[in-house]
Amino acid sequence: MKNKLTSLELKWILYDAGNSAFILLAGSILPIYFNYLATSGGLSETEYLSWWSYGASIATVLVALIGPVLGTLADFPHRKKKIFLGTALIGALLLFFFWMPTSWMAFLILFIACKVLYSISLVIYDSMLVDVAPSDRLDEVSSQGYAWGYIGSCVPFIISLGLMLGYENLDMSFQTAIMLVFMLNAGWWAFLTLPLAFSYKQIHSTPVHGAVFSHTFRRLFGLIKNIRHQKKVLLFMLGFFFYIDGVYTIIDMATAYGTSLGLDQTGLLLALLLTQVIAFPAAIFFGNLAKSHSAEKLIKIGIIAYFGISVFALFMYTIWQFWVLACAVGLFQGAIQALSRSYYTRIIPKDQAGEYFGLYDIAGKGASFLGTLIVGIVTQVTGEQNIAVGTLAFLFLLGYIVFSKAAKLPDPVYSETH
Repeated sequence: MKNKLTSLELKWILYDAGNSAFILLAGSILPIYFNYLATSGGLSETEYLSWWSYGASIATVLVALIGPVLGTLADFPHRKKKIFLGTALIGALLLFFFWMPTSWMAFLILFIACKVLYSISLVIYDSMLVDVAPSDRLDEVSSQGYAWGYIGSCVPFIISLGLMLGYENLDMSFQTAIMLVFMLNAGWWAFLTLPLAFSYKQIHSTPVHGAVFSHTFRRLFGLIKNIRHQKKVLLFMLGFFFYIDGVYTIIDMATAYGTSLGLDQTGLLLALLLTQVIAFPAAIFFGNLAKSHSAEKLIKIGIIAYFGISVFALFMYTIWQFWVLACAVGLFQGAIQALSRSYYTRIIPKDQAGEYFGLYDIAGKGASFLGTLIVGIVTQVTGEQNIAVGTLAFLFLLGYIVFSKAAKLPDPVYSETH
């Protein structure tokens, strides 16, 4: 019974299963539908890709600006649940109406707004972990979150895939099918938000001194100024920036790889589904390993594995090699993300978790932005995507070196005020 998940831990994990439906949709069906709207609106294939990239980049910049502010605000007493519930439910509501825009520009604006709200809800959600699980269970609970996020998102995704591929056999129009897809995923996200929202109680918080708005910015600027003195946290974030850069870039570029190797849209979606299914038991396995092995050691294993994946990509020229790559990514992507989250939770002050996870999100989002830029430049210069992905091996090497330095330092001790 000692290792049994508590009711609150289960409800926290459920939100991972809920919100992951949106991000899986964003990496699969949404680009396809945007392509349909864009080409119907007269855009070329090149222009469609450019505008979709611009939309993703704008969302990233907005989250980098807004996330730390709302994360800091969420650390004040009784604020975390309100911000979490507001961003999650409004995001799900926007997704529900994704079928309505007939203009590609209106759809893109709606996507940007939804992506921003989704990302900010995750900043708050991650910071809730300090109140949900004790320190000795952080690795297991974080891993369970990612695991059930992967497998849980497959439920609406498989139904959505069936609607997209078989709408004619179901005697419905494409527009009806896409409307049902968006409504289904929005409902899934909203429904699995509510258990955590109703049960969560903020334990760790920072008292407010003066006006809330001005105090929020004073605290945020103070954190940015003082974090350079927190050597372990700073080194971890720098190492995390490098290795998660490679992880996110490989995930983001997977579709382009598959396409260049001749995999059609159905094959790409099935490969994505395979990655999710493999990631489920793999994340749980690493979470259980964390009970007997340090998170530092397991994160290092994940970085080394991704180093090997990026080297393997150098020699990837056939479709069967792409499927091998998809399986390898599934084995390690959940573990490295989950254990990084729990490790970071362990080394930051609990009453400032929102502030710190705002910066954590910037490190992750900034890394994904930089990684795809590097791959794009190297691909243009060399004309080879394989070489471009091979360069990511250097990022994993840098991440391993910096993270190893952080792991050698003792965990910081903080005094908390409630």
